Amino acid sequence: MTRMSRFGLGAALAAAFAFTPVARAAEPDKLLPEDSEFVVSVNMKQVVDSDIIKKYALEQLKQAMQGADAKKFLTDLGLDPLKDIDRLVMGGSGKDQNDMSGLMIIHGKFDAEKLFKAAEAQTKKDPDHFTLVKDGKDVMFKYQPDNGNPAYATVVDDTTVIVGSEKKVITTALAAGGKKPNLSKDLTALIAKQDDKASLWMVGVTKDKLNNVKLPKGGGAPANLQDNLQKMETVAVVVRVTEDISLDVTIGMANADAADEMGKIIDDGLQQIKGAVPFLAAMNPQMKPLVDVVNTLKSTVKDKSINLTAKMPGKAIGGLLNMGD
Repeated sequence: MTRMSRFGLGAALAAAFAFTPVARAAEPDKLLPEDSEFVVSVNMKQVVDSDIIKKYALEQLKQAMQGADAKKFLTDLGLDPLKDIDRLVMGGSGKDQNDMSGLMIIHGKFDAEKLFKAAEAQTKKDPDHFTLVKDGKDVMFKYQPDNGNPAYATVVDDTTVIVGSEKKVITTALAAGGKKPNLSKDLTALIAKQDDKASLWMVGVTKDKLNNVKLPKGGGAPANLQDNLQKMETVAVVVRVTEDISLDVTIGMANADAADEMGKIIDDGLQQIKGAVPFLAAMNPQMKPLVDVVNTLKSTVKDKSINLTAKMPGKAIGGLLNMGD
């Protein structure tokens, strides 16, 4: 082989690798609360551009935003959610659902001035629910629903809007100054294993968080399920939306024995589902698309981890969406 042909082959291989999609390791968002125990990241741009959304949902979403009220509201905000929002990131912590504290970070392309003016106008239009709040140099807006806890929001800049469960969550995020958050070692390690090109990924540290979970008696749950829940240490969920939807769940257990035991519980549950769904589909033909989904359910155990995968084919999604037709 001549030098020139070797060079040509090398250039071709380099080009091939350069244009081959590769996983991009995720990094913690700089505005995440440092006490976060779970993080969720939604790649909105990728989801909206996916084949399945374009085929089954995009037109419905566009129509929903064409309603008079919705269109005026979005115009006032200077926002097109389908084009301007790139990613949603959520981080939070808490003992249970009644004690949750967290922050939602919305990345995209915004008109900060329009957003602020629209929010300010809303405080005059509906002062019972919207109020302007000042905390030193920080300015934010508080939304108080008729029932439930309030939410606080502010515009960071033309690329970022944040919504928090408490005023302190907002002020802390603003004070971070773009520095990398000092998250727990376990959560940081989980985030680093995620692919930011995925449609959605969610990670959480569950160690010692499920000790007080009480399963209802007589519900048919395995007798050892509660003990094994207490041995769960981490969980990671990845969803990829393309022409199909795939799910990948990884559960980290305290040790290999706990993983084997929990793996058997999960596998038994999957076998029951696989046996029940065809029976239900025979009784109700509209549920037939679910048979294709449950047949893809698989679980494996390796060392201290349990991996659960599933795939929803595009044709199954189309069938489910057309159930009412």
